[in-house]
Amino acid sequence: MPLLSLSQNINSMNKILSLLLFFLSSTAFAQLKVANIFGDHMVLQRDKPIHVWGWNTPNEKVQVQFNGESYQTSADVDGNWSLLLGSASADLKPLTMKISDRDENVSFSDILMGEVWLCSGQSNMEWKVWNVDNAAEEVKKGNHPLIRHILIPKATAFTPEKDFADREWEVCNPKTVGDFTAVGYFFARKLSQDLGVPVGLVNSAWGGSHVETWISKSAMLTSEVLKDYAENMPTDRAASDIKMEKKTIERFHGSKDFDSTTLNEQDYLKPTYDFSDWTAIGPMGSWDWKGVPSFRGTVYIQKTLELTAEQAESISEVSFGETTGDIAFYVNGKLVYQGYHEALIKFKIPKGVWKQGENSLLVKFSANRGPGNTDLGLSYGAEKYKLSFTDSSIPLMDSDWKARPSWESSRKYMPWMNNEGTLCYNAMIAPVVGLGLKGVLWYQGESNAGRAYDYRKAFPLLINDWRDKWKEELPFFWVQLSSYGAFNDSNSGSDWAELREAQSMALKLPKTGEVVTIDIGNPKDIHPRNKQDVGLRMALSAEKVAYGKNVVFSGPTFKSMKVKGRRAVLSFDNVGGGLKVNNKYGNLEGYEIAGADKKFYFAESKIIGNTVVVSHPMVKAPMAVRYGWSNSPVDANLFNKENLPASPFRTDSWKGITEDSHFE
Repeated sequence: MPLLSLSQNINSMNKILSLLLFFLSSTAFAQLKVANIFGDHMVLQRDKPIHVWGWNTPNEKVQVQFNGESYQTSADVDGNWSLLLGSASADLKPLTMKISDRDENVSFSDILMGEVWLCSGQSNMEWKVWNVDNAAEEVKKGNHPLIRHILIPKATAFTPEKDFADREWEVCNPKTVGDFTAVGYFFARKLSQDLGVPVGLVNSAWGGSHVETWISKSAMLTSEVLKDYAENMPTDRAASDIKMEKKTIERFHGSKDFDSTTLNEQDYLKPTYDFSDWTAIGPMGSWDWKGVPSFRGTVYIQKTLELTAEQAESISEVSFGETTGDIAFYVNGKLVYQGYHEALIKFKIPKGVWKQGENSLLVKFSANRGPGNTDLGLSYGAEKYKLSFTDSSIPLMDSDWKARPSWESSRKYMPWMNNEGTLCYNAMIAPVVGLGLKGVLWYQGESNAGRAYDYRKAFPLLINDWRDKWKEELPFFWVQLSSYGAFNDSNSGSDWAELREAQSMALKLPKTGEVVTIDIGNPKDIHPRNKQDVGLRMALSAEKVAYGKNVVFSGPTFKSMKVKGRRAVLSFDNVGGGLKVNNKYGNLEGYEIAGADKKFYFAESKIIGNTVVVSHPMVKAPMAVRYGWSNSPVDANLFNKENLPASPFRTDSWKGITEDSHFE
């Protein structure tokens, strides 16, 4: 099915929806409505005027009663109403808010005054308490009624929304805490204990999201790296779908202008067909993360198998994991099996189908249709994919397959947070702009590692954007990327190291803090389960920067380098009680050193006072030193005596591996 037909259908639906919205517009706010961020059990920000808003019949009077005071306003001609209530100090006594007009009353109870923090980012912020280390014990003891949590529903929009789908504030107890943002919860637990006040968490995060989806279009238009995108971005779903179609075509055919209608899929079944120009891809897992975002359709994957004469003459069995979509198998162009499965796929192939030597296994399958899973991609581990014979077997997922979409089949592009910039800001941040906050907690960057140099501009842009929207310099704290992936050195380069560097650069902005986590990550898991220490360290940053407490809140951060002969002497800020090596052998590791040839060597390093001295016999005149410059800097072990890890850094500004990658 050509995408034009899909877009025409979407346009028709959009016209119907527009007419319906037009019909409803005169009555949409014909009754008293309060923004969904307000509700029973909420925490409101102490010591600031309290902004409350909603909608009603145009010109209708609205009265708000709160904390012994009464306030009144009228809805404007568009039905919007807004009030600033007087500030209130922290109070453990529950309050009630009553909103009314001449016909209706809305009442919210069990309201606490305290500290409200917006928690945002991608999956490591979204990560729930249920999934952390010692989760059962954490949930069991999670009885903290002064901590409250509201989850903003995942949604996208091309223009800023006024509200989000209704959600409830939840009081922290063993029945609810498992679904809280884990980083936010452990932060709130520490903060509430130390300050003795209620803490409210507004959880607005989406796993895998790019930073660009959280930035408003108005801010993008001021950015040197995103202005061109913002000026040319699609303004509705249909236009975005056309753009996504072109990107998918480019992914598989090398050019957005390739005419997919020229392909004849019957050619794929010819024994002489050449698959060499197809795109290599690993079929297992969601293809959203394999450069085929939001595509929902049918695809072909192909693998060439080398069989012996004995194997070719045997009955064989194919095991092929699991899918909840339609699937068909072709051997050398001949259909050998097709069906729909909700269990492991296994079927036998009779003698005479395979041949000695090279064979083509072509698989055609659709997106999943199972409950909660409509992704494109195959399930189960690699061991469930094999071709078995009487006395031997061939693994089928030991390497990538060749792949290509079925352009003759119907397809669509799902609403997805990363299809365009601004989408999460519009639907998940704009509706809460104006809510009284103490500050922002941010855990994001994994999805932007490939564009780390642009992050130097995009991340501060987001911080300033949100501060502009709230009209105050909100304290802003983030988690630096942890350790994940293979260990590598500076000679091969590291996009994750470059992203960490970009994050650290944002510390130039006032009222900011960064939590270093390279020591508590998991190179094999992008979601480290130790969220307790992440929340604790984030709370230390907040207590220092946002609350002015006299605490050591950061590990050592690079300050300067002096070259003395063959040695580089490094000085640090945030040394706390002093520098230390955090391993039982006392060997300082994680440093690399290079001369003018830009070739790095793992260095000899030692602590002398509050400095680190670095050298290597092959580097006679040091020009650059790097520390922890790897996707997984598992050897980096410089700490201060308060057990906070040093932040990775480099002293040079040599060209990185992500400089030429940009957001499209």
